[in-house]
Amino acid sequence: MADALVAEQVRKRYGDTTALDGVSLSVDAGEVFALIGPNGAGKTTLVRALTGTTTPDEGRVRVHGDDPAAVDRSRIGLLPQSFDPPSRLTARELLRYYAGLYDETRAVDDVLDEVGLADADDTWYENLSGGQQRRVCVGATLVNDPDVLFLDEPTTGIDPAGRRALWSLVEDLAAGGTTVFLTTHYMAEAEHLADRVGLLADGDLVAVGGPRALVAEHGGRSRLVVETDAPADAVADGFAVEETDAGLVFDGIDPADIGDVVAALEDRDVAYESLAWTEPDLEDVYLRLTGDEVGAATASVGQPVPVGGER
Repeated sequence: MADALVAEQVRKRYGDTTALDGVSLSVDAGEVFALIGPNGAGKTTLVRALTGTTTPDEGRVRVHGDDPAAVDRSRIGLLPQSFDPPSRLTARELLRYYAGLYDETRAVDDVLDEVGLADADDTWYENLSGGQQRRVCVGATLVNDPDVLFLDEPTTGIDPAGRRALWSLVEDLAAGGTTVFLTTHYMAEAEHLADRVGLLADGDLVAVGGPRALVAEHGGRSRLVVETDAPADAVADGFAVEETDAGLVFDGIDPADIGDVVAALEDRDVAYESLAWTEPDLEDVYLRLTGDEVGAATASVGQPVPVGGER
């Protein structure tokens, strides 16, 4: 499959700050590629380099084989993190305005329907909810039917139902051959949408791969969290146990082993409030490779799975 996007040893500095430090990657045509990482890691700078809105100090980038500055702009769609269209235009008027910038466009009604705004099409932008405003912004990137779509934090401020609707839209676009490059702080979003994920930290691309492959390589083992005040040495030998603020964490526990842990607790008369089994996910990869605990805590929308519950 042909490469839609290529970055080769891209470096970019702002004064004494290195935003990108030799980043190389390629994205296939029709692929959904998610870029994750802490604030300040260089994600937006890489998007700007790939779209031709900033020039790397070193290295090169290509969009469908050409320098981004030479690519027909109708082939690229870009939703930046900060996008502030005229507030006294309706959703329909805004999409018509952006459609007017191109020679050939999609039907505005179709785009409004796809982003879930068919019933709010005549509402001024300033009177839309934050989530609806973000959907208008997404719609503005789709009117030219781009070959490559860049979405920088596309679901920020969108409620869970709206987020799921946009996920479905991205999936449909990719199925139709659109290449999607997105940045996100939602680990569940990256896991759900991306064919591959790149993790950027301090300007370096520290890991790239499918979500499951990254979890298998970097996520660690499944674990059982026991809510108790008992110390780790109160449990029988044979388990890898760590004392944490949440209680005792048993590392490397598969579902079939939970009964053995419960029996060990009962044998030692260890009182506990609850048990929660978790398997590693993309948030664990993020934590292990970046150490950004605060960022990962706010990024994840997942929760531990109570024993006996469903994931």
